[in-house]
Parts: sequence; structure tokens; C-alpha cells
Amino acid sequence: MATRRITAELVEKMQPGDVFWDDSVRGFGVRHRGRDAIYCLKCRIKRRQTILTIGRHGAGYWSAERARREAVRLLGLIRDGKDPAAERNAARSAPTLEAFAARYMTEYAEGQKKPRTVTEDKRLLRLHILPALGRLRLVDIGKADVARFHSSMRAVPVAANRALALLSAIMGWAERVGERPDNSNPCRHIDKNKEKSRERFLSAEELARLGDALATAETAGLADWRSVSLIRLLLFTGARLSEILTLRWDWIDLNTGIARLPESKTGAKNLFLSAPALELLAGLPRVAASPYVLPGDRAGAPFVGAQKPWQRIRATAGLEDVHLHDLRHSFASVGVAGGDSLFIVGKLLGHRQSATTERYAHLAPDPAKAAADRMGGKIAAMLGGGRQAEIIEIDPKRKRKAE
Repeated sequence: MATRRITAELVEKMQPGDVFWDDSVRGFGVRHRGRDAIYCLKCRIKRRQTILTIGRHGAGYWSAERARREAVRLLGLIRDGKDPAAERNAARSAPTLEAFAARYMTEYAEGQKKPRTVTEDKRLLRLHILPALGRLRLVDIGKADVARFHSSMRAVPVAANRALALLSAIMGWAERVGERPDNSNPCRHIDKNKEKSRERFLSAEELARLGDALATAETAGLADWRSVSLIRLLLFTGARLSEILTLRWDWIDLNTGIARLPESKTGAKNLFLSAPALELLAGLPRVAASPYVLPGDRAGAPFVGAQKPWQRIRATAGLEDVHLHDLRHSFASVGVAGGDSLFIVGKLLGHRQSATTERYAHLAPDPAKAAADRMGGKIAAMLGGGRQAEIIEIDPKRKRKAE
């Protein structure tokens, strides 16, 4: 058996069939097979002799010195009781992100998430995550890969954050089922993009214009009774669009004024129906073939297709920037501005977290300002011989000019 120090010069002069073993690293060798020289390591793993292939010699592959360092590394693993061959085989069989994401959707998401969320997850995977990372092995995806992916979506910051959250959920589940080491989620500590929350509330004047537009829509045929009723119910209840579209008659208790929704974005929910909502419901026709308050065109299906009528109605009202979901915000803003507590408003909206309702806190009357007005007025009355000072509301526009 020929032994000498394996160098690039030696390897490049080898002929087919030649085999050389290194004289400094025991078991490190090079064999010429066919057209290529292949570096290898002869060793014993768990008392069995084996030959581990390191790789092909040549530019873009392995150099003699790099292959020798790899042989030393493998020998160190073997001395520590590890099996590089088994680990290598396991790594080769490790799933790609694309394959594991499909497993995540079928084994976890479809059983734990709401259908609408599952649909959105599939869309994020198809459009963003899999084209960028799908071919990478699940175990190989690191923080740099995730950071690069998230940064590549900077033009759509909200979608980037949603994709990051989904990828993090997939990686977390991979840890739980043993496909990645514990605490190896590469999405941790990746800073999310800043998001500007949408806060569009209708003023009293805008609500009046919307009321006129709804009346016009009914008489001029801009929308059928289902679209008009949908918009009014959204305003009267503060419900989510999906909650009204899927509202069924058998969920409604007209005596208590409560609709008991078995499912919503936050789980089972009581939808409190205001007096105008109950009056509206009482006047709606009931379609025998449909259980829904707003029946669809197909038998047994709920109403769909509200967007186009809404676009015509909002154009009539001069509210082109208003979305249907903004009607829910408007319901909340009227309550908070009128003095209802954030707790009560959150209960009406079906919020599980108080932080979700706190976005409306700035609309609430400031109790400190009210107290200051009362105390200042009393003191002014005392100074003026008993005459109560008049409290004048300052026009915000004039106040800004004065400042």
C-alpha cells in the first residue's frame, strides 16, 4: 500500500486505478476511479471498518489540504463516539422546506387553524416562501437565509411580516416533531417591518352622507336589499364582515337581542344586537331554502359579492377611501367617544385581548381635562363673585393656527 503525503501535484499525476494513503493522517487517502480522483477516509465506526467518501478533487470541489482537514474533523467525531456516515445519510434524507411545509399544512394547520387562515397560509407559501426557500433542506435554513428572505420583501412590508410569522410557525412545529433541534428557530430575533395601522373612522357628517347613499341605493337600484342590509348591520353591530355574511336565523335570539355565533375569528362569540339592528332584522324576508339572514344566489349558500355594490354606494356618498371593515372601526369610535369604557367596547367587538381595543383609547374623553375644567370653573366663579366661568370648546383648526 503506497503511503506518502497527499498533495495536489501527486493527485493530478494519478492514473486510473491508483490509490495513495497519506503518511501523516491515518486512513486519509485518494483513489482514482474512472476520470476523477476521489478523497476518502478509511476508519472503524462501532468496530466496523468502513470507507467514508470525502469528495472529488478539482476546482470547485476539494483540494488536497481541505480534504485532509475534513479527514481530521471526521476522525475527531468518531473518537467522540459519533457516526459521521449515519449523520450524513440522515442529512441527505432530511426534507426540504417545501416538503415539510406540505406536511405542516396537512398534519397541523388544517386541523388547528380556521379555513380562512389556512387559505392565506397556502397563498403566502405559494407566492413568497417556497419560491425563495422551498428547495433548501429544512435543517439547513439559518438566520441569514431568513433575514435575506424578509429583506427581499421590503416592498410589501405587511406581507413580509405575515410570511415571517408563518415561517416561524413552521420552524417551531419542526422542533416539536423532531425535524429540527430545540431552540433552533432561525426566525427568532428577526426584526419585523413597521406597520401603520389603519384607523379610518366615519364622522357624524360622513355617516349622514352614507345614510343618504344607502337610501338612494335602495330606490335607484344601485344595490339589492342584501347589500344595503349588510352595510347597515355592520354599522349597527360592529361585527366583522364574515360574521354578518354567515349569520344564521337559528343563532339569533330576538328576545334577548343576542346572536350566538358558534365560530368567529376569536372563537365562539355573542353578538349583541342593538335596537336598530333588531328592527332591521325584523323587517328582512326569510328565504325558506336558506338558513342565512342574507341568503346567497345558490340554494343553501350565504350571500357573496358585496364589494361591487359597496363601491357604488361609497362613491355616491363621496367616501371612496372607506373600506367595509372601517364600519367596524366607526362603531367602536362612536362608543368610545361617547364615554363607553374600552372594556365594554372590546366586549361588543369580541376582542380577546384588551390591547386590541386600546387603539381607540385616544378617542375617549380625557377625564383629567374634564376635571381641570370643573375645578378651574369653580375657582373662576369664586374669583368673580359667584359667576361660573363658561367653558368654551376650542376649534382644533384654530388652535393649531394659534400654536
